[in-house]
Amino acid sequence: MREVRVDNAPAPIGPYSQAVVQGDLVFCSGQLGLDPATGKLSEDAVEQARQALVNLESVLRGAGSSLHRALKVTVYLTDLSRFPEINQVYAGFFAPPYPARTAVQVSALPKGAAVEIDVIALR
Repeated sequence: MREVRVDNAPAPIGPYSQAVVQGDLVFCSGQLGLDPATGKLSEDAVEQARQALVNLESVLRGAGSSLHRALKVTVYLTDLSRFPEINQVYAGFFAPPYPARTAVQVSALPKGAAVEIDVIALR
């Protein structure tokens, strides 16, 4: 197993890796919509989703992959009623054939975030 760490995505806020590579698979930890330059989180859930996907793309590039090679995506939301708006942002980052996806509402996320997204992708 190989750790992936890139500077253009937020550093882990705990004892975990941004991603790990095992064979031809990349397992990305959940990304919040933190701006990697400032460490700040937008107050808007849609903007958080966009930034989380940008962060994931950076981590995947560091692993020799991209969102276009995603197999499975999980979207965690603190308010599922925002899903239609977030889905529009999500659609701009993926192309057919779309990865499998799960969206779940959770009671809370780290740093008070509204959205967290993780990905499993091919390398």
